[in-house]
Amino acid sequence: MVEESTTKQTLLKPAGDIVASAVSELRQQLKSIADGGAQQVTIDLAQVQIVDSTGIGLLIAAYNTLQKAGGKIALINASRDLVLLFKSMRLDQRFEIGGA
Repeated sequence: MVEESTTKQTLLKPAGDIVASAVSELRQQLKSIADGGAQQVTIDLAQVQIVDSTGIGLLIAAYNTLQKAGGKIALINASRDLVLLFKSMRLDQRFEIGGA
């Protein structure tokens, strides 16, 4: 996973799917970013094919944490299938979602 950050903005690039077996590293990174005061977190989903229910829960928890601090999350380079999944779950009302 690659992380690029400035004082208020952070770009995360997960190296694979956001599923139960792989969310612990991302969870720790998001917690660290939120604790560091980031206001804008962008997650680049270019290398992500699957986001399971655990991954969605993680994204929602990160959104809630950042929102309380006045921040927000954007998802970029999502595949068509992921965009459809997020929209069907109405997550496009929480996140900015950009497709590939």
